Amino acid sequence: MSQKTLTRMDLSEAVFREVGLSRNDSAELVEDVLAHISDALVRGEQVKISSFGTFSVRDKAARIGRNPKTGEEVPINPRRVLTFRPSHLMKDRVAAGNSK
Repeated sequence: MSQKTLTRMDLSEAVFREVGLSRNDSAELVEDVLAHISDALVRGEQVKISSFGTFSVRDKAARIGRNPKTGEEVPINPRRVLTFRPSHLMKDRVAAGNSK
């Protein structure tokens, strides 16, 4: 399995090659899309990208956890967490990549 990480620069370079915008315009477009997605998630909205998946924010309640090393009970504060649920097409595509 590859250890390559896809970065913002990789995305903007792909837009540059595929769409033909300038490098600066491509980078700005990628930043604008990511900012739009981030802003929607901060507002608590769900972000659904067809054939890719759904990003959503969940509110987790306060609870009592346990330190596995000492067994001591520790309170865990309420928090918001980001979740991603891949589409069936994305799951199938990733699974097909494993069979190579």
